[in-house]
Amino acid sequence: MNKASILFTALFSFIFGKGISAQDTPVTPSVDFYSLSFKTITGETFKFDQLKGKKVLIVNTASKCGFTPQFKDLEEMNKQYGKNLIIIGFPSNDFLGQDPGSNSEIKEFCELNYGVTFQMMDKSSVKGKDKNVVYQWLSDKSKNGWNDNSPSWNFAKYLIDEQGRLIGFWPSKIKPMDKEIISKL
Repeated sequence: MNKASILFTALFSFIFGKGISAQDTPVTPSVDFYSLSFKTITGETFKFDQLKGKKVLIVNTASKCGFTPQFKDLEEMNKQYGKNLIIIGFPSNDFLGQDPGSNSEIKEFCELNYGVTFQMMDKSSVKGKDKNVVYQWLSDKSKNGWNDNSPSWNFAKYLIDEQGRLIGFWPSKIKPMDKEIISKL
């Protein structure tokens, strides 16, 4: 895929709410996904090398957003596909302050309201100059091999394959259980 094709696909995706995927042959990233690590919502270090051999869906989340009910679908997805899919939520307050709580408040909200059992990470930034290391990888094609899309709102989704290659990006409007995402699991 040339640069113009990727740009057109990304623009189309942003306007019409469609996801974009890697080329037919996934690109090997220049920075190893499995070299990353991040703090969990309870403060432990989570090393991504433990994800080898599994697909990983990474989602930036917020507790007070119109898309917050997607937690229900994410938990359903976790129950249905959890043997081969790891879901990781990254709480962020980047979009109109829609996740203002502390880590413990966010964790309690997710568990009480949506029964979330999938991995939640430390609240952090997913865009701009303070973007966390995982989102730097997800949204920089010089690191992940093809994608420059940062989240434009809460509940953007990134899918990584069993070899640590980014294979898809879907904006907030695409629900977790959408056939476009499920077909890649």
